Amino acid sequence: MDLLKLGALDADDLKVISAHMQDALVRVGDIKFLAGAQRFALLANRFNWADAAGKRGEFTRRRTGVHFNTVKAVRSSRIKHTADDAILELLAINFEETDPPSGKVRLDFAGGGIIELEVECLDAWLADQGSEWGASRRPEHDLDAEPG
Repeated sequence: MDLLKLGALDADDLKVISAHMQDALVRVGDIKFLAGAQRFALLANRFNWADAAGKRGEFTRRRTGVHFNTVKAVRSSRIKHTADDAILELLAINFEETDPPSGKVRLDFAGGGIIELEVECLDAWLADQGSEWGASRRPEHDLDAEPG
């Protein structure tokens, strides 16, 4: 079992994590902000894009945790936090420096949902949590569709 473990300390590193997390399915109840520890964390069912290239019908997902340290504040839009069983589809994770090294991490979800983290510095980590399982289909996107 090849478990993926990645860290990101700058925007280029975060692009690698974002690429691996594209189309991950996230249950709202599996998103947590631990204010006292300045940590934002989520668990997701990550689609394995690395193994999907050129394949038909042989797709997999894997349980993956992602967390961000030095988080000072969290804001969100178009996400119902009381709907613990609602599923969000993660599209991208980006970082914008505002007052180096601090900045904002933005998690964009299908349908226009956004979570924005205000961080002292970028300190992100991804770690697979276990075995992969079969996925019934490969995610597809209508690139011309309006969000929401």
